[in-house]
Amino acid sequence: MTKDRQGPSWWMLLTDVVLIMASVGIAYWLRYEVQFLRDVDFDHPLSTYVPFGLLYTLLMMMMFQIDRVYKHRQGRAWLDQTYSIINATAKSVVILLAATFVTQPREYSRLLLLEAGVVSILLLSIARLVENVVIQSLRARGVDVIRVIIVGAGEVGRTVMRTIAARPELGYEVIGFVDDNPEKGENDLGRFKAMGGVHNLPGLISENDVDGVLITLPWMYHRKIMSIVNECNRREVEARIVPDLFQMSLSRVDVDDLGGVPLIGVQEVGFDRRTLLMKRAIDVTGALLGLMLGAPLYALIALAIKLDSPGPVLFRQTRVGTKGRRFEIVKFRSMHMDAEMELDRLQDQNEVDGPIFKMKEDPRRTRVGRFLRRTSLDELPQLWNVLVGDMSLVGPRPPTPEEVEGYQEWHKRRLDGRPGMTGLWQVSGRSLLSFDESALLDIYYIENWTLWLDFKILLRTVPTVLSGEGAY
Repeated sequence: MTKDRQGPSWWMLLTDVVLIMASVGIAYWLRYEVQFLRDVDFDHPLSTYVPFGLLYTLLMMMMFQIDRVYKHRQGRAWLDQTYSIINATAKSVVILLAATFVTQPREYSRLLLLEAGVVSILLLSIARLVENVVIQSLRARGVDVIRVIIVGAGEVGRTVMRTIAARPELGYEVIGFVDDNPEKGENDLGRFKAMGGVHNLPGLISENDVDGVLITLPWMYHRKIMSIVNECNRREVEARIVPDLFQMSLSRVDVDDLGGVPLIGVQEVGFDRRTLLMKRAIDVTGALLGLMLGAPLYALIALAIKLDSPGPVLFRQTRVGTKGRRFEIVKFRSMHMDAEMELDRLQDQNEVDGPIFKMKEDPRRTRVGRFLRRTSLDELPQLWNVLVGDMSLVGPRPPTPEEVEGYQEWHKRRLDGRPGMTGLWQVSGRSLLSFDESALLDIYYIENWTLWLDFKILLRTVPTVLSGEGAY
């Protein structure tokens, strides 16, 4: 869009150089003053390490360029940035260790080189964390965001929406979307506001402070696409076209070049067998550890439920899993015995759009149930569902059969993945999100699934649960 975020600014480079040099000084202090890890029986002045510090800094900056540490820096999650920093630092330290092994300089401590690498990772990752917090705080106030209008609310348009919803760090603010299909152009998709047909676009650009327009129409409408591009150019608003790539039925794209000629490869979205086995192994290990280590806590919760209200400790309900397969989910009971029978009476008080029921002050909850819901402790028995293979630690939310009956066709895509105890929608707002937004996030997870994404979601689950935000 109109705001350049492709490369590092001078202050980003200067900050990294200063921190890398500082890490050498801190490592020197740890080695010779504190004598951390091992005592030293010789002493060398800090000036001896100045050439090393300069070479180390140069190597680090080179590795940062090779590993693309600065590429789309403001659009990357902190864990991804830290991973790149660790990778670049490890390469730099290994090269320096190899050089000292060959030259064998007497005045250089190899342990100091390792300490400098560890300190560099800590300083640079903390700096990235502070930077991300500041940027996110500014973007929450509307500063440094890219305000866009999306043209088209079909599969490609929804792909763009779910990417923006799943990755707020990209800094996009969607003012709304337009579509000539009345069913799409007049109905909001969660936070994304429907603004009518494409003919409204010129007026919307004039009335709003728009940085750009994202066109997600199928290529069969190439004349309309070019008309929209020309209109945006006249109004000095940048237009970007999102290629549909066969209506996004194939959504993983590999871009390469042949002597400057672009080559685009597409692969069917799928789950590699080896990584699926690894994911299953992690699920089984995590479930076993959770069930064994949490046994005393489960006993206390069971006792509290029994003392609070009559009825069983566990609540069982039919849910829909992968490819529509039904299974019985297990949770700690948080409502009165006749809660299911009272649901029809409370439907008019539903606080969430779509085929699900959510009510912040649900009268069916017990006193203990309110606490269990707020802390998500009611979901711990689902570790059994994970162990037997019905669910995963991370995945889409498992719906009820009644909810699935109310799905639109595009909602059903979220049934392609194994349901999970936690997921992208849970760490992005939970019950504060509309049904359409949670569906967008679940589909994004399925289309972009990796073990690394699972790891990040698990890490984000801890503070989300502790804060209790969106839990009811």
